[in-house]
Order: sequence, then C-alpha cells, then structure tokens
Amino acid sequence: MRLRTPLRRPRRGLAVVELALVVPFLMFAAVIAVDFARVLYHAQVVTNCARNGAMFGSFSPANAANTAGIKAAALMDAGDLSTTPDVTVKPDVSKAEPPLYDSAGNPIVRVTVTYPFKTITNFPGVPSFLSLARTVEMRVAAAQPAPK
Repeated sequence: MRLRTPLRRPRRGLAVVELALVVPFLMFAAVIAVDFARVLYHAQVVTNCARNGAMFGSFSPANAANTAGIKAAALMDAGDLSTTPDVTVKPDVSKAEPPLYDSAGNPIVRVTVTYPFKTITNFPGVPSFLSLARTVEMRVAAAQPAPK
C-alpha cells in the first residue's frame, strides 16, 4: 500500500495545460518559418530571372538592343511563380532611351525584375504583401569583327 505524503501532490493535468498554452505559439512559429522559406525561394527565383536577362543582354550589342529577347530570357526561370514578374530593361531601345555607361565608359544593360509576393499568414505584425525586386547590371561585350 502506498501512502501519500503531504509534500507530494498529484500533477496529472499540468502537462496538458502547459501543452495547450504552448501549442499556439509553436504553430505560429512553424507557419512563419514556412512563409520565410517561401520568401527566400521566391527572392532567389527573382534574382535568377534578373541575372539571366542581364546575361542575355550583355552578350553582344545586338542583344543589348533586343528588349523583347532580354525579357524572354529573364522570364525563363519564372515558371514556378504563380504570377508573371514584371521585367524592366534599361536602356529600352523601343522607347528611344539613351545608352547607359559605367564609370569606365563601357556600355551596360540594366535589368530589374519585380514580383508581388503574398504571404500565407495574415497575423498582425507580419506583412501580408511584399514586393520583391532585384536589379542586375552587366557590361555589354564589344562587337567582334566578322571573320575574313
């Protein structure tokens, strides 16, 4: 027969109460972690899109003048995104913009990709909308002479 001492009281329901108090905070942290991972993934895709567009434009002066080709190259990696990102090319030849130059006087192409990101959470203090934007500048390669 087991005797109870007055110093030791039963604590059967305490663990359930503690779990009930902690679970909402753990679930909130898990959802925020998922959203943070989604933001990082989408930011990487937007960065790759901007880099691909700038690489296409920097290949030759003819490619730098091909705004539609730069936009198409930039959107090649955007297949996993739910909406199509906005691609801006500078200088835009179709708008008769003057060429851009770096500090050494070399022509450059600047590609900016903007993507509206919507989080899955809608809690106070957590933004529900983010605008992800990346800009990449690359020097345009010099035109090569035709072989003789």
